[in-house]
Amino acid sequence: MLAPAQARALHLAAQGLAARPRARARKADLLAAIARMQLLQIDTIHVVARSPYLVLFSRVGAYPADWLDELLAQRAIFETWAHEACFAPVGDYTLLRSAIAHREHHWAIRNARHRHAEHGAEIAQLLAHVRERGAVKAADFEREAGSGSGGGWWQWKNEKLWLEASFALGELMVSRRENFHRVYDLAERVIGEVQTDWNSAAVPTALARRELLLKSVRALGITQARWIADYYRLRPRLRDADLDDLVEEGALLRVEVRGWTAPGYVHPDLAPQLERAASGRLRATHATLLSPFDPVVWDRERASEFFGFDYTLECYTPEPKRRYGYFVLPILVGGRLVGRLDAKAHRREGVFEVKALYLEEGIVADEALAQSVARAIDDCARWHATPRVTLGRCRPAAFARPLKTQLAAMR
Repeated sequence: MLAPAQARALHLAAQGLAARPRARARKADLLAAIARMQLLQIDTIHVVARSPYLVLFSRVGAYPADWLDELLAQRAIFETWAHEACFAPVGDYTLLRSAIAHREHHWAIRNARHRHAEHGAEIAQLLAHVRERGAVKAADFEREAGSGSGGGWWQWKNEKLWLEASFALGELMVSRRENFHRVYDLAERVIGEVQTDWNSAAVPTALARRELLLKSVRALGITQARWIADYYRLRPRLRDADLDDLVEEGALLRVEVRGWTAPGYVHPDLAPQLERAASGRLRATHATLLSPFDPVVWDRERASEFFGFDYTLECYTPEPKRRYGYFVLPILVGGRLVGRLDAKAHRREGVFEVKALYLEEGIVADEALAQSVARAIDDCARWHATPRVTLGRCRPAAFARPLKTQLAAMR
């Protein structure tokens, strides 16, 4: 039986978050981190770094942001709808396209099919334009007069909606990004550069689902049955009985975790790490800031069970109703989510502003914690090229003094 701390260590090790990176990051380390997670969720909010860059920083340390863009342009990874919009290893293209084709419940797929049904002729013309003239951005199409200014998805011009629909259904792919804006091209030209059999027979639905469920367990390290399907946004949610056959054939290992009311599941590839965790030899020691879209916290129920951490992203919540702030980053220290901070990177001024920092109830706010949290903040600030850190309100208030002392010592 695993202790909760041992289960957390196994989870974080599988996610690449157990230990501080030992060496300077290489581009290959980014690709390895994406492969370990299986998925790297994309989001455009950039009050600090955009989420996919921050998720990788938490795992590999400081690196040039251009590397992620280069991996996409070099066809080492591709964009797809999975948990949400995500980067994934290019080797998973056929598997993911096969699975996505049957996910009518996914809002992006459902909307794409609806738009194809209503605007099939216009979308066909758009695809013909791309075929004849090459890759395009949404900005290449002028907005119709009187249609308003740019903004959220509800203000997108028709061509942007049609590009997104064709992307969701696999007719177009993202060939590269320019200033984080998608550049779309025909799938046959993008994936065809690296997979000559890209349009071969699809993976059967049952096999695709099985493979994605196993990939989810591998990425999570250890998981309860009810958390597995959400990793790739599959349905329905699994029960323990649904996994009996996989356990019997050895495709999954079933283990007990003290305090859990349901069994845990581990991929057999992680049997050595499971053994180390059970013997207390696998420890989580890393201190870093996490993105709100990090796989560790994107399932609120799972984060609560693993870490006792109730996390809700509040950037979509009206400001008067926010409890912690606009873009709040969980703080990981030594296998625990010890708190959260609301941050903003002022790149022009070189300032990393911590508007507010909150420790979780029951966390001992001692010098050791202050040193670890300060190191996590300082690492992130320097990577942003905003080395001067300012600290606003702190809870508990007494934690501000040792934290400021530690931050000052790192200057």
